[in-house]
Amino acid sequence: MSLFVPRRLAAVTALAVAGLFASAAPAALASPTAATAAPTPPDIPLANVKAHLTQFQTIAAGNGGNRAHGRAGYKASIDYVKAKLDAAGFTTTLQTFTSGGATGYNLIADWPGGDPNSVLMAGSHLDSVSSGPGINDNGSGSAAVLETALAVSRAQLQPTKHLRFGWWGAEELGLIGSKYYVNSLPSAEKAKISGYLNFDMIGSPNPGYFVYDDDPTIEQTFKNYFSGIGVPTEIETEGDGRSDHASFKNAGIAVGGLFTGASNIKSSAQAQKWGGTAGQSFDRCYHSSCDTTSNINDTALDRNADAVAYAVWNLGAATPVPPGPSFENTADVNIPDSPGAAVNSPITVSGVAGNAPATTKVDVNIVHTYRGDLVVDLVAPDGTVYNLHNRSGGSADNLVQTYTVNASAEVANGVWKLQARDVAAQDVGYINSWRITF
Repeated sequence: MSLFVPRRLAAVTALAVAGLFASAAPAALASPTAATAAPTPPDIPLANVKAHLTQFQTIAAGNGGNRAHGRAGYKASIDYVKAKLDAAGFTTTLQTFTSGGATGYNLIADWPGGDPNSVLMAGSHLDSVSSGPGINDNGSGSAAVLETALAVSRAQLQPTKHLRFGWWGAEELGLIGSKYYVNSLPSAEKAKISGYLNFDMIGSPNPGYFVYDDDPTIEQTFKNYFSGIGVPTEIETEGDGRSDHASFKNAGIAVGGLFTGASNIKSSAQAQKWGGTAGQSFDRCYHSSCDTTSNINDTALDRNADAVAYAVWNLGAATPVPPGPSFENTADVNIPDSPGAAVNSPITVSGVAGNAPATTKVDVNIVHTYRGDLVVDLVAPDGTVYNLHNRSGGSADNLVQTYTVNASAEVANGVWKLQARDVAAQDVGYINSWRITF
């Protein structure tokens, strides 16, 4: 991970998928209200990912102890990855650039098939700093992306989107390689990239589980994976703008990714949630000579490698499924100022067979002068409560949002309620409308 770009400050509601009335670009990842069906993602073998890391370690040891830009170890690393991809049936392109008087290399690998006008990319930087072999930073991301690409080949995946993978040079010098790649693309080619997934440091020895919050669809995809294995996540902030996703984001491309932490200190709350050691950095060997194969947490690497494949399969190989029936209530319901009671807007659902889907959509339109005062829940016919919004958004007004709810345990037919409560004084509003889609 590079140290050259400042952080951003951002937060989003965990269940939010997209703005209700947001327009989508032609190459958008998904419609806000469309469900998708994807083939089952593979379990990425940890042993395979670690075998790539061993190769990177061996390459560094034989080339001055590092795999940095302009050094023989970096070119040998690129050659290793390229050979694996060529043998697996990818079309590879070695892109050269110059930085600091030395030749740098990006490697691009395209899998045949998929919509050429809608490209899903996954990438990582392959270079290390000059002070060490860079096995966590960023052999970990590079190895996981490589093994996911090889899994695509083993499965002979027939994606709906065109799949492209990238390994970037000179990231540690300021995202040089990825900037060069993005800037060299004609505008028409940039517009075809529906999303870029970045993986930088995903095996930290004292790991956290951080998800980029840049694009809501990508973010929710990763959250769905970790929720499915019972691992809580947090929004990634330490590496914001400091890795190669920034090059794509600055060009207007949707981005997302994963991170397990660098020099920031793990808090007691994080240690309680994830294990590990509180008061210690996530990676004590960050940018140091001790960033070797001994500097990897196998559990974190295994989980994150599987998450890479989960995202590629779900975002790149899913087939859009038309949404089911929708039911709407457009009657205004006033929300009293705190300490007033919660109010409900009911919708009676009938004619829907079986249970609600795991991708039940709830479109909310609340007019309010301070949405940071609001707690909004979906109440199922049996009284089960699903929280949608819990006082996030600060001083912004109105709450116009689409949420995805896993309501698969609920019978679809019956009376569903949108429940809203104002929990702080001095601001008022009303439920303008809401809709539930099965």
